[in-house]
Order: sequence, then structure tokens, then C-alpha cells
Amino acid sequence: MLASTSDMGKRILLHVCCGPCSTSSVERLIAEGYTPVLFFSDSNIFPYEEFRKRYDNLLIVAEHYNLDVILDDWEHDKWLKAVEGHEKDPEHGARCSICFDYNLHRAAAKAEELGIDEFTTTLTVSRFKKSESIFSEGRKYAGFKEIDFKKKDGFNKSIILSRELGLYRQQWCGCEFSRRRE
Repeated sequence: MLASTSDMGKRILLHVCCGPCSTSSVERLIAEGYTPVLFFSDSNIFPYEEFRKRYDNLLIVAEHYNLDVILDDWEHDKWLKAVEGHEKDPEHGARCSICFDYNLHRAAAKAEELGIDEFTTTLTVSRFKKSESIFSEGRKYAGFKEIDFKKKDGFNKSIILSRELGLYRQQWCGCEFSRRRE
């Protein structure tokens, strides 16, 4: 367990896609002098049971690091409206960019509401996501901090930390259009 949040540095809002991706991202932010506030805003995740499973695993991470978690409303219908017409887009296509923007817009609004000057996202830790695409969407919002959490061996560290904490590790981003058909 790391130091309590009262002993850490400047707050940063961390948009979190799931518990496993948050692990190495949280450790890096803490090492860089931040106190992450975890923001679970993922209306793209479907079905709701999957959304809850990912949130419940994030709570394990938050407890381990003694961090605050904010749960955003699951508004899958609004997310579907945002990506309408892009359901058949390939991975890394327009649908993904729209999704990144959707989640980062909500994170920017939450950071502003909370008076937190900077925010970032765990989405960049995945080796399956192109960080530059995420950064491109994030640059639209004041306070977005470009951090490629894949760097410094972040993805591999997330796997190790997930195992140590016994976290559920999913095999797709969460939206029904990207789920691998078995």
C-alpha cells in the first residue's frame, strides 16, 4: 500500500476504463507526484453487467491505493446515439475516435466541476489503442495531460499488478461492436 492520499501531491482526474488498466497508470501518476482521483465514466461498456464488473474491480484498485472513485452514470443509449452510423467501423476507426471524445468530454467536465486543473485517461495503457488518436481527441479540452501509459513498460506492469490484486481482465474494450466473436 502506498502513502495515503493526504501525503501525495497535486490532484489529477484519471478517466479509468477498467481496474487492470488503472493499476500501472495510478502507480506512475503517484510516482510523478500526483494524487489521482479515479473517474469511471464508460457508457460505451455493454452490457450493464460488464460495466459493473469493471467498476467493481476498479474499487479493488482504489482500496489498494487508498484513492477516491467517482462513478459516472451509465448512459449507454446516449453513447449509442453518439456513435450512430459507425457501428460497423473497423477498430481504430471513426467509432473509436468518437468514443474517446465522448469519454474525454465527460472527464473534462467532471474535472472542471471538481476544480481539478488536469485530467488524463488510462486508455493509453492498452497496447491495442493508439495513444496519438486518444491525444488528438484530448487536445480539444483544457487541462488534458498527454500521458502515454504504455511507456515505461506500463502495459506489462498492468498485467502483473492485475494478477497480484486478483482482478478480472477482459479481452475487449467494452463496446458491443468491438467484442471478439468466439
